[in-house]
Amino acid sequence: MSTVDQPPPAPHAPTGEEFIEMQASPEFQELRRTLRKFVFPLTAFFLIWYALYVLLGAFAHDFMATRVWGNINLGLILGLLQFVSTFVITGMYVRFANRHLDPKAEAIRNEMEGGPSL
Repeated sequence: MSTVDQPPPAPHAPTGEEFIEMQASPEFQELRRTLRKFVFPLTAFFLIWYALYVLLGAFAHDFMATRVWGNINLGLILGLLQFVSTFVITGMYVRFANRHLDPKAEAIRNEMEGGPSL
């Protein structure tokens, strides 16, 4: 009797038909719906926020040149807030994906590869 551990069996490689079948499954549709409910509103918010900044920079020079403190004006503050909002949105997405998307995707992957379902 051998005491050497046997490597785990290779996961099942899904076929093209299995991928298409899974794409039509309720589990995959729920994963897609969950992603879209988060991504579409946040994308719209960020695009509007970015377009507002660009439009203010192009057409509201006096407003953007408003001095807030020393040589720091409103345009500089709003520009820096673009970076801040990008990092905040990225963090929100990572947190959302870890909590809501990854478990559903893992369950689908396990089902397709024949592993344990979550």
